[in-house]
Amino acid sequence: MSSWFEERRADKAEDAKQRREDRAFESKLAREEAREAKKERREEEAQRRRDKAARRQARAARREKALTPGNVYRKGTLALVGLSALASLPAQVLHFVAIHWMLFPIGPAVEGAAWVMAAGVAYADERKLPAWVRWLLRVLSLSAAGFAANINYQYGLSLADHGVSPDNARVAGLGLAAVTLGGPLFFEVRQWVLTLTAAATDPKKRAEEKARAKHEKDRRKTFEAVAKRQKELLLAAPFGTLTEEDAWARAWWDTEGAPVSVTANVIADRLDAEADVSSVLARAEQSPERVAVELLLADLFGPNGGDGGGSGATVGGGFDWPSGGGSRARSRSLQQPPGGLVGKGKQASRTPSQGTTDRPLEEKDLEKVRKLAKALGSAANLSHSAVKKAVGGGRNDYLLRLRKAVQEEERERS
Repeated sequence: MSSWFEERRADKAEDAKQRREDRAFESKLAREEAREAKKERREEEAQRRRDKAARRQARAARREKALTPGNVYRKGTLALVGLSALASLPAQVLHFVAIHWMLFPIGPAVEGAAWVMAAGVAYADERKLPAWVRWLLRVLSLSAAGFAANINYQYGLSLADHGVSPDNARVAGLGLAAVTLGGPLFFEVRQWVLTLTAAATDPKKRAEEKARAKHEKDRRKTFEAVAKRQKELLLAAPFGTLTEEDAWARAWWDTEGAPVSVTANVIADRLDAEADVSSVLARAEQSPERVAVELLLADLFGPNGGDGGGSGATVGGGFDWPSGGGSRARSRSLQQPPGGLVGKGKQASRTPSQGTTDRPLEEKDLEKVRKLAKALGSAANLSHSAVKKAVGGGRNDYLLRLRKAVQEEERERS
């Protein structure tokens, strides 16, 4: 029996403990939820403050942007122009209606003509039309505005017949005439300022456009035949299928027979210059050391290589020595290049001008140069370096004769 009571007490104690734990858990959970809710409220309030500050900054930025001198000038000018139209138009209408009611449209038509022509000037500036178009529109706008101003001035003076003092009537007429002329004038000045501002905002672009236009003008003036051929190509091709630069390149080839900036005179001058350079390089192969060795051999073996003759034969195949031994050879001027060292297995570097024996042109080398000329479009486009590369190197005089032979073949075929 006592055991049952003890178990009963233990169960009650366990239940009480469980209830305390449940209440403690619920209390902890309630505190955590309260903290989360408070944290969320703080975050929401902070977000509202940030949003409010952002809206305030956006409004300030819009006000700052709207109140810039440029915007104030543009919008203020338009407002002033609108007030001028509102002030001048009623007098126009009343003046013509007083004559006859059917003349009502004349007033808005005259006033509107001035404004439409002024807007036409702005459109011409935007489209970069010729200057004479803009000045024609300005003259038409000011003419219509001047006619309307004269009518308004007369209307102002006529107010003296309706109880207004002559002085006040004259002031009214002058005011009406001023606002009638002032509106288009203000609009025209606004357009000038905007055009100058746009030009000052991007000076590099404007300078580039000017330079491009000058280059195109000078190019067409300098190469009139090419410019004429370019125009023919653009007209002959379907619209938009051929660009101006492509047409210029083709026109140059058709006219000059060479790539852009190359002419027959340029090719001839270049070939002459390459021949001169090749000759100079051939002579430059004779170093001072080699000349000194040739002189030493002349002293040791005589001008004929030890034969004892005085016929003036060359030493080492280089150049002619006068009879009389090495002392005279040493005093000889070195303007004529000496030959190579025969004893060392070297040959003198001879050019065609030195009277050397020409090496026969090999057919395989000629074929290579012909293929190169065909690839370049003409034998006139052959250069010394290109021929040398095509045949795998060789003496300068041999390469020059190869190029000359192929060019002569092409001229004979043509």
